[in-house]
Amino acid sequence: MRVQRRWLAGALALALVAMPAWAEIKVGMVAPFSGAASSLGEGMKRGIEARFAEVNEAGGVHGESLTLVTRDDGYEPLRSAKATRELLDDDEVLAMLGNVGTPTAIVNLPILLEHEMPLIGALTGSGVLRQSPPDRYVFNYRASYAQETATMIEGLLLAGIAPEEIAFFTQADGYGDAGYRGALRSLANHGYSHPERLAHGRYTRGTRNVHRGVATILQAPVTPKAVIIVGTYGPAADFIREARKDLPDALFLNVSFVGSQALLDELGDAAEGVIVTQVVPPHTSDLPGVEAYRAALQANGADSDGDFVSLEGYMAASLFVEGLQAAGADPDREALVDGLEGLGKVDLGLGEPLTLGPEDHQANDAVWATRIHDGRFEPVDWFTLLDERAAEE
Repeated sequence: MRVQRRWLAGALALALVAMPAWAEIKVGMVAPFSGAASSLGEGMKRGIEARFAEVNEAGGVHGESLTLVTRDDGYEPLRSAKATRELLDDDEVLAMLGNVGTPTAIVNLPILLEHEMPLIGALTGSGVLRQSPPDRYVFNYRASYAQETATMIEGLLLAGIAPEEIAFFTQADGYGDAGYRGALRSLANHGYSHPERLAHGRYTRGTRNVHRGVATILQAPVTPKAVIIVGTYGPAADFIREARKDLPDALFLNVSFVGSQALLDELGDAAEGVIVTQVVPPHTSDLPGVEAYRAALQANGADSDGDFVSLEGYMAASLFVEGLQAAGADPDREALVDGLEGLGKVDLGLGEPLTLGPEDHQANDAVWATRIHDGRFEPVDWFTLLDERAAEE
């Protein structure tokens, strides 16, 4: 009996030594779980965890389970840098996934690159994460803010709105700048070369002081028929309510980072007609990938049918899982990067394949324009937009 016990103890010790280094694969996330952008952090986390739970239930990736380790930065750059360093020091993570925000990305990116830490699927369309050629350790799921605002410009011109009838209201930081500059480039591509003539109101991140921005818009030399907003849902909602008092016929357009559902909830009945561009298809669609998302969300205990932000989190996590599977068993960070770069075309069930490669680190270029009608997000038909608006009034 004593010999048998010794044999069992030795066998157990050998088994423990033979276990892979990543018995549990930890993935980091630094995002706002408090403050003005908390709905974005919580939404991304909800989608990522739903996908991870789905993968773990099916046996993990190469037999290893996935765990998300999060830190709250409140959408503040200094807090974000501190939280990122703490996460890198305290937890052995393979990659960062689903970080939220442009001002936070600006301070975090040098830290992550210094540690050769992959950053995948961040919820930001900023150019800082879209270098040419791309940074080896940065992979984006979503279309850029420049692509979102270009979609708006092209749509407004199709609708019959002239460039000089467009104004801007943006957050006064890298996030607001990214969307604004993208729109100006699109206008220049359409032959408009006088951006200084377009009203541009701004507000300070973390505040809801929109009055000066409203005043700037109202002083435009040509009365705006459309205002492109690059902000978070609180200030955006306040701006729309205030500006509509003097611009009742204007269109108000928001990029996806606004947080579509949060904006709708904040505006209530005043949300009617507001446009939001999206970087994922409608979360109610019957696309296979979206149906899988809704099923995973419900299986993970969600109390809703989903939203655009958590769908983006789910898709970013799906992209990460594809790269992880391609990296092989017991991956390190370099193997993960190689796996992602080697994916080529990736089918996530969205109707069209996504692509990743050594010179292309942005998987998705698609932008969906939606308009709030009767409390729901519907596709925008730019050709009939002004006629529909007139009929509603």
